[in-house]
Amino acid sequence: MSQMISAELVDLELDRAADSKAAAARSLAERMVALGRVTDLDGFLADVAAREAQMPTGLDGGIGIPHCRSAHVTEPTLAFGRSAAGIDFGAPDGPADLIFLIAAPAGADDAHLSILSGLARQLMDADFTAALRAATTAGEAAALIGGEEEQLAPDAPPQAAPEPTSDPEPQGPAEATPAPADRPFRIVAVTSCPTGIAHTYMAAESLERAGRAEGVEVSVETQGSSGFTRLDPDVIAAADGVIFAHDVPVRDKERFAGKATVDVGVKAGVNRPAELIAEVREKAARGEITEAGAKPSPVEAAGEPGEGYGTKLRKWLMSGVSYMVPFVAAGGLLIALGFALGGYKVSDAPSVMDHFLWTDTSSWGALLFQVGGVAFKFLVPVLAGYIAYGMADRPGLVPGFVGGAIALDIKAGFLGGLAAGLIAGAVVMAIQKVKIPASLRGIMPVVVIPLISSAVVGFLMFLVIGEPISKLQSALTSWLNGLNGANVIVLGVILGLMMCFDLGGPLNKVAYTFAIGGLADGTAGSFKVMAAVMAAGMIPPLSMALATTVRGRLFTRTERENGKAAWVLGASFVTEGAIPFAAADPLRVIPSAMAGGAVTGALSMAFGCTLRAPHGGIFVVPLIGNALLYLVAIAAGTVVSAALVVLLKGLRKQRPEPEDAAVGHAEKREVAVVA
Repeated sequence: MSQMISAELVDLELDRAADSKAAAARSLAERMVALGRVTDLDGFLADVAAREAQMPTGLDGGIGIPHCRSAHVTEPTLAFGRSAAGIDFGAPDGPADLIFLIAAPAGADDAHLSILSGLARQLMDADFTAALRAATTAGEAAALIGGEEEQLAPDAPPQAAPEPTSDPEPQGPAEATPAPADRPFRIVAVTSCPTGIAHTYMAAESLERAGRAEGVEVSVETQGSSGFTRLDPDVIAAADGVIFAHDVPVRDKERFAGKATVDVGVKAGVNRPAELIAEVREKAARGEITEAGAKPSPVEAAGEPGEGYGTKLRKWLMSGVSYMVPFVAAGGLLIALGFALGGYKVSDAPSVMDHFLWTDTSSWGALLFQVGGVAFKFLVPVLAGYIAYGMADRPGLVPGFVGGAIALDIKAGFLGGLAAGLIAGAVVMAIQKVKIPASLRGIMPVVVIPLISSAVVGFLMFLVIGEPISKLQSALTSWLNGLNGANVIVLGVILGLMMCFDLGGPLNKVAYTFAIGGLADGTAGSFKVMAAVMAAGMIPPLSMALATTVRGRLFTRTERENGKAAWVLGASFVTEGAIPFAAADPLRVIPSAMAGGAVTGALSMAFGCTLRAPHGGIFVVPLIGNALLYLVAIAAGTVVSAALVVLLKGLRKQRPEPEDAAVGHAEKREVAVVA
């Protein structure tokens, strides 16, 4: 730890330089930059802010621990600041006067992260924090944090001997187990947070301390950044209850099924461990247990606890879309290649099983077209099946696929597939909540759930909602095919704005999902929409690449390096390639990208460009209808966006970044203030 912090990284009068958490992070980060521990101040602060946006890092007891993993960090580093006025980091009990900025490289090794996790546990020690508040010099505080007690000032309060982090008796199979009436209540816990550096270990320490105070045995599995060691299966089997204090999915959660369980965010484990222990004891006394099948669905396993229904709904839908995209890509490209080889007459060709000439290119074109057509028939069933899978795991697959096939049969199309998938997932989730005898649990996922859920979904799709959705799908298809003139351009503008607003976020995904859903209908209007969406999605990274090339002095060294990669990302239709630029300067980059996307979307629609593939960027240009004009639309949007971002950045009169890597502390601060 002594290598991670020094007196130069300590500010005992942080309130003079900062009155907000952003200013505090910047002030401490500037000290890291001055020592060469951080290479790009703004890039690092963007990573800190992104972590802070996930969950406030303030803790009870006047502690703030902003932290992150970042590619801009050269080695694990800790900076400490003390603010007499206090700075709000979102803790329930008020502002923090002890602020620790923890910086870990993106690829930090386990040893360094273990040391940082040790600090996190120390912060739960009241004697340790009291000594920090009493420190009179930066060197004294750094030595205290670094564990170099011999360097403390003579009047510094002595540190209390560290308490053990677990009961002294060994746990596991070798432990002598007392009689059930005499042994203490046993809890196993899992703690984890997005970065796995601080909250993970603070929650573990807090739960262990509360357990000792309550006479409860608490064994914690910390699933942190430095890896984790699974609790002994015998320890889990002997436990009376489980506490999950986590903000990322618990790995192998099914190991803990069949016990009284409390599931909360990691900060609850830090701030109110005694309440959690009391709650799990009450549940155990009432006999409330987690069923053996309560494994998180694949989509839940990719999310965060406490998400709202809207966020979950988006993830369920994107689960189906993500599995559908390969079918769209394969089918669309095969159909496009079929047309390229055999002309548009291949759509009327007889089955290649009845007529195929090995030397005839039109026969090969017909073969590719027909294989692509078969792949397209899976689109709606796969969409529905994997939406249900995202909601209810494997039991949702059968009713989801059945509902999707029905949607295809009744011509309810893409909208029918969405509805079928959501209904199938909801029905399965409802069935799973019904308590059943243990003797029937083995046949539930194989027989009972598929049987009942498929029957319910079939009834609803055929007799209740199928016909209205079919009519709505038909109306939407007719509307797309009937668009002309100004209406086409307006639709292109809207799609372009959506694709560039959040650079791969929810609104971008809505536009993309709308486009690839239309491919299932195989109409001319849907092909135009797909072309416009892909073209607009290429603009943000391409325009940032162009801007960094023509006016590099307006961008940081890191941004100029990112600009080189953005050429490839943009050409490959990876909109997220512009995120580093937007994170550093959103008010200039995002509006510029939206303007260019709107221009490209409008031109693509106006030119009548079509696309049957859902992805590929410039690599599928030979398969695009009106390919030359399509490239013109992309070039126009790129130029407009690049010109606008250069103009907006030029107006702020930012000076060029010095080429010397050893930029002085004061000079870097001045640039940041001007920006």
